[in-house]
Amino acid sequence: MSELVYVGIDVAKSSFEVAVTGEVQTLRLGNDEAGYAELCQVLGPLAPRLVLLEATGGYEQDLALALAAAGLRVSVINPRQARDFARCVGKLAKTDRIDALALRDFAAMLDAQGHEPRALADEQQRELTALVTRRRQLVAMLVAERQRLSVAHPKAKRSILQIMDAIAAQLHDVDGELRDHIRAHHADLAALLTSVKGVGPTTASTLLAQLPELGKLNRKQITSLVGLAPMNRDSGTLRGQRHIFGGRADVRRVLYVAALVATRFNPVLKAFYDKLVASGKPKKVALVACMHKLLVILNAIARTRSPWSNEIAMVV
Repeated sequence: MSELVYVGIDVAKSSFEVAVTGEVQTLRLGNDEAGYAELCQVLGPLAPRLVLLEATGGYEQDLALALAAAGLRVSVINPRQARDFARCVGKLAKTDRIDALALRDFAAMLDAQGHEPRALADEQQRELTALVTRRRQLVAMLVAERQRLSVAHPKAKRSILQIMDAIAAQLHDVDGELRDHIRAHHADLAALLTSVKGVGPTTASTLLAQLPELGKLNRKQITSLVGLAPMNRDSGTLRGQRHIFGGRADVRRVLYVAALVATRFNPVLKAFYDKLVASGKPKKVALVACMHKLLVILNAIARTRSPWSNEIAMVV
């Protein structure tokens, strides 16, 4: 019986390093179309069981798409997972070659545990993600300029105001593009999500862009994926305080704002929040619990394709 082949790829801006099962030496190729084509020719006859890459700020995206288009089984993972695995097996040094070899070994372990690669985003999803990301960047830039304006010397204020006007104009344009994209491709689901009091267009667009699994997973899976599932911190007889950890921080940020609004204007979540506070829970803990409940409700709405109702909210 032939040995299963696994591939680990460490991606940089201009090149990537490839490690293949059974090969001591790694292969370095350019991070461009020529490099993608050459790698697909090399890996095609090997029929690897899993090709593993780590997310590197978008530099890995075109390569992953090219490999998937060639019919290869590709998975892109969080770089922290890859680094933790490397440390676990004693690989403390960090070079492109070492990282590629670690990813190859990690691929074998993940496959043995039944790892299922997350589907790569299509062009529509990538466009929506790019718009949502750009909007978040513009908002951060605008907030930074406002903070500078409050302490700026009068001679500098004119420049700051001009920059703020330019950013505001860009933000207006991006908001328009977001509305058009969602209207064209996600209108039905966006309408369902915004039927929940507290969930506005920004929250809905972020969920659509960065949580495409919404409605496709059960409540435990979706809350764990976002990082809203409390993690145990127990050892022996010690019972530590539960904390949320990891997950998709950008999704958590918009859910925090949505839950904050919902605890004032959404009758079901307001009653839930008030009950937790009355029972002695700290307000922040109660708010995180509302974020958890809100996500479960939104997941149920996306799964059933039914708008908000008190009955659905009470059931979940």
